[in-house]
Amino acid sequence: MKLFLLFRIGPDQYALDASEIEEVLPLTRLKLLPEAPPWVSGLLARRGEVVPVIDVNALATGVPAASRTSTRTVLVHYRRHADAPARLLGLRLEYATETLRCEPGEFADSGVDAAPARYLGPVRNGAQGLVQWVRIDALLPDDVHARLFPGPAAP
Repeated sequence: MKLFLLFRIGPDQYALDASEIEEVLPLTRLKLLPEAPPWVSGLLARRGEVVPVIDVNALATGVPAASRTSTRTVLVHYRRHADAPARLLGLRLEYATETLRCEPGEFADSGVDAAPARYLGPVRNGAQGLVQWVRIDALLPDDVHARLFPGPAAP
């Protein structure tokens, strides 16, 4: 069994693997990052580390996450590649207040090519309706990854 954090993009439900989550924070004030894509919300300081934050709703739909009590800043362990070191990445998520416990095998390929939204993984049909697994390692396009996490390129 695996635990997932559920959130919404518009009316649809999505899930993050809870083992990839470092911390769930309330909606936090951020330092803006001028000239970044509109879905890059900014930077926050957490325990001496500067953490970039992206707005997943804005990434997916172009509409920023609403400021509501259920909107959270979720710190996740982001790895561009399996052998890369984990870096903290903040995600602004709407309605991030519920969890789901299920077997990962309950998620199945949707049969739809999600490109360019390569972060969209398999789907699960259950009591919550269709829930789609969001792959953290695939959230950032190459150019945004290079800007938020500059350094030597991974092999």
